[in-house]
Amino acid sequence: MTQVQVTGVRRRRGGSATRQPRVTREQRISRGRAARSETPRSSHAEFAPGPHRPDPVGQLESQGAARVPELLPIRYGRMAISPFTFFRGAALVMASDLASTPSSGITVQACGDAHLSNFGMFASPERRLVFDINDFDETLPGPWEWDIKRLATSVEVAGRDIGFSSKERSVTVLATIAAYRRAMRQFAEKPALEVWYAHADVAQVQARLEQVLDRRRRKTLARALAKAQTKDNLGALDRFAGKENGTWAIVAEPPLIVPLRDLVGNGTGPGEATAQLRDMLDAYQTSLEPERRSLLDRYELVDLARKVVGVGSVGTRAYMLLLLGDDERDPLFLQAKEAGASVLEEFVEPSTYDNCGQRVVVGQRLMQTVSDIFLGWVRVQGFDGRTRDFYLRQLRDWKGSAEIEAMVPTGMRVYGELCGWTLARAHARSGDRIAIAAYLGGGPTFDHAVHDFARAYADQNERDHQALLDAIAAGRISAAEAGA
Repeated sequence: MTQVQVTGVRRRRGGSATRQPRVTREQRISRGRAARSETPRSSHAEFAPGPHRPDPVGQLESQGAARVPELLPIRYGRMAISPFTFFRGAALVMASDLASTPSSGITVQACGDAHLSNFGMFASPERRLVFDINDFDETLPGPWEWDIKRLATSVEVAGRDIGFSSKERSVTVLATIAAYRRAMRQFAEKPALEVWYAHADVAQVQARLEQVLDRRRRKTLARALAKAQTKDNLGALDRFAGKENGTWAIVAEPPLIVPLRDLVGNGTGPGEATAQLRDMLDAYQTSLEPERRSLLDRYELVDLARKVVGVGSVGTRAYMLLLLGDDERDPLFLQAKEAGASVLEEFVEPSTYDNCGQRVVVGQRLMQTVSDIFLGWVRVQGFDGRTRDFYLRQLRDWKGSAEIEAMVPTGMRVYGELCGWTLARAHARSGDRIAIAAYLGGGPTFDHAVHDFARAYADQNERDHQALLDAIAAGRISAAEAGA
């Protein structure tokens, strides 16, 4: 292993951002309404893939060129399971398609991958269980319509996978879009600070869901929420680590978890590699606020392992770091996840941040009401022969997610509405909520247009999923068993 040089990069391209001229509320409303003439709300129903549409399998292969080769079969195997798992991993494919669809010209900090499974629960610094978007690998300023179209389409695709009727799917998709529209109009009437503080408290979410669930599913929900609070650092220690010769170490579960001691080679010993990682942690600390650096200083790095995560992220370099404080009752698990260019970057303005990890962190802080106290970024040079950007956060901190595949129509409708509200709040924090609300209007015109788009794109997604299955069957793509 070559010598590692690490830097915590804060610099932005082009220097400091220039402040935009202030516009009145009336001007912002006029802008939104004027955009209706240029881009009618009904036009968002359009999806007509042209003859030169890129090969979706080829697009996935292009992403694989920068990923860990031996992990790619796991990615393809997971995406092959169903049209919904394919959709989760095909953010680039959809971004390419969305680039040719109508846009109002109003931009926000977009998630870039706003599907149902990228929302979930986690702990706030005040130790409340909150609900929010929880994946920002693709975040970048872009059209707000792209996020709501991806979210609505994910509801349609998931509903098909579960076996909902056409009518049940329409109800859930329309409810999701309408919740986004209504929330944006409500946020347009609120002061900016009130929008910034708005959040979805899980206790309120639970009360809402319990109104539409039967007794058995209410109990299941309560167990899921209780389980989320056990997914903390102590729980992670029990789950991922054990003692070897009196020392705590991460337990190998190849290929999904491979400790550092099994990864290093070329004459590099674990001691040298650990020293390099300590340098990385030191540089990462510069992206944290001083009081959080002080807290991190109380922990010592003990072990590290490569970990396979998600569906779309499989093959990117992700590591879990075990640190200990005073004793084994005081563990801290961090996750360092590689950050590359957003899938949106090919179709919108490039990121203003040189460091892709910083792009993710800034986008997350813009879109989330509260974020992990250890959320930060770092640039690593020479760790595996290349310069790579990473962002870091706690591996588990009361994290929980909905079991989409087990949902019933009423539960899916309420969950879709919650995701729609959450996405609107995220967009309202970074974009012109007043102009977007004026564009959307009070009626369901936009809702029905995006509903039609979601149905058409779900058809395309099924064709793309079949293309992946055909590529696997033909030997073009190697896929691991679904359980990997």
